Amino acid sequence: MLRRLKVQTAGESHGRGMVATLTGVPAGVPFDAPFIDGYLARRQRGPGRSSRQRLEHDRVEVLAGVYKGKTSGAPLVLMVANVDDSLESRPPLRQPRPGHADLAGAQKFGDTDMRPVLERASARETAARVAAGALAARMLLDLQVEILGHVHALGPVEAKASRSARTFGKLRARRDASPFACLDKTAEPAMAEAVAQASASGDTLGGVLEVRALGVPPGLGSLEGFGSRLDARLAGALMSIQAVKAVEVGEGLAAAALPGSQVHDELRAPGPEGPRRHSNRAGGVEGGMSNGDQLLVRAWMKPLSMLRSPLRSWDYGQGAPSKAFFERSDVTAVPAASVVAEAMVALVVADALLEKTGGDSLAEVRRSLSAHRRAVARRFGARKGR
Repeated sequence: MLRRLKVQTAGESHGRGMVATLTGVPAGVPFDAPFIDGYLARRQRGPGRSSRQRLEHDRVEVLAGVYKGKTSGAPLVLMVANVDDSLESRPPLRQPRPGHADLAGAQKFGDTDMRPVLERASARETAARVAAGALAARMLLDLQVEILGHVHALGPVEAKASRSARTFGKLRARRDASPFACLDKTAEPAMAEAVAQASASGDTLGGVLEVRALGVPPGLGSLEGFGSRLDARLAGALMSIQAVKAVEVGEGLAAAALPGSQVHDELRAPGPEGPRRHSNRAGGVEGGMSNGDQLLVRAWMKPLSMLRSPLRSWDYGQGAPSKAFFERSDVTAVPAASVVAEAMVALVVADALLEKTGGDSLAEVRRSLSAHRRAVARRFGARKGR
């Protein structure tokens, strides 16, 4: 999934905190704590969240890899502390929740107390991912690449597609003003009603997350092997998010039912910076490589498996039928998951860009990327007198 950058998270949901260790980050990337904290705060927002989000007030701490406000090129260690660090006093879990990692993890590790599985499989782990992805997004901003994640659908309610934009400023402001992280204000009342109904019945809701990236240069990703393709790396990153069960790039799902003449993006006259197309159904990726258009990916998130009206299960302590374990649960975490998806796409794009440009410092990366953009414009862009 990641080739130049390496990211490892550690920590339990009710342990001391969540930690992310990053290697391969160039020297000179600004460590912008307020920028990262903004991502962490968005991850905690949204209607239908549990009391955990009112307890925790996530802030990033840097433990290593920053000198005088910038990355040093050494391994970077970030931490998001837990206010609720009650791991050792938590009760055992022996009534697995259908759809959760509980039972599969218990079979893997050979222990009928599934508490350790719950603690590691919990979506609390994504606080560390978001901190890492926010740092990647901050680096990309310095390279004129913007990432925008938002909610495309919540439960049965689908937002209207928003038009592409030359910049993400207005779209970001619209998303941040929405409690559902949605670009379509008219969809919000129906989303609120869907959350209220699910809450009243003790149920949960899934949804669809969308992430866009603007300014992605062409040529990221590779034909070297199946694992080097940019779309494969994006799909792997998004599928790694808890509860995500499907991913598409561009109009991938709809394209499967259409003839090729209605799917592929025809070319028009080049612009000064390079090739241009009449549409972007490919989502900015062709043949496993970025083509210079806006990147567009979506991820389908299933409803959360911790229900206030638990499903039928089996008690592996008593050896008898039981209701599934319940501790506390969100009605929906789709708005929060859109932030996690944004962070994961930022990591993949940053990783692929560093793979393309090389460089041990941000200044070297910037020079190499500028040279690549000029070469594309010179060879594939509009020429005077053409």
